[in-house]
Amino acid sequence: MSKLFGDSQRRLQREFDTERLADRIEERLFREHITSDDRAFIEGLDMFFLATTDASGHPNCSYKGGDPGFVRVLDEHTLVFPNYDGNGMYLSMGNVAETSQVGLLFIDFENQKRLRVNGRASIAPAGTIEPGYLEAQFVVRVAVRQVFPNCPRYIHKLQRVERSKFVPRADVFTPVPGWKRMDWACDVLPAGDPARTPEPR
Repeated sequence: MSKLFGDSQRRLQREFDTERLADRIEERLFREHITSDDRAFIEGLDMFFLATTDASGHPNCSYKGGDPGFVRVLDEHTLVFPNYDGNGMYLSMGNVAETSQVGLLFIDFENQKRLRVNGRASIAPAGTIEPGYLEAQFVVRVAVRQVFPNCPRYIHKLQRVERSKFVPRADVFTPVPGWKRMDWACDVLPAGDPARTPEPR
């Protein structure tokens, strides 16, 4: 009984004669916990892609970025990451609150390697994690259900130019994104948003 494949995957595997290969991948590479190598890979990255679904089954995919180590592996079955200030729509986080089902795709574009992590997520107050995340609105805990690598063949080799200046860092002023000062947004920002303070001249 496969823990990874259902009827729809099996039909395609049989159509294209990949069922034996898929079974071997599940047997050799699939796991239900985070290994020490997985942890080093995850905590060494500064971004990942997050997939969620709402109660109607509609998917959403978002990019999450920070400094290396912003995703922390707490133990072999749990990881955590911060939710920083964004555009206020909470599409992904609303889905987390609604269904809890998440898929995380970690990609190292420089070394052309990727890892998938699937699980159940929950939202927790920022203060529940030590050390804390600077300027985090809250944190997301993921109870890991599936972990497996993917073939890196089609990953384009990219080189990082610079990390985002908007990632909160100790002893560094976090700048206000330009869009928050635009006419369409500036009058509807949350109370206390730094962009409500006029720019220094």
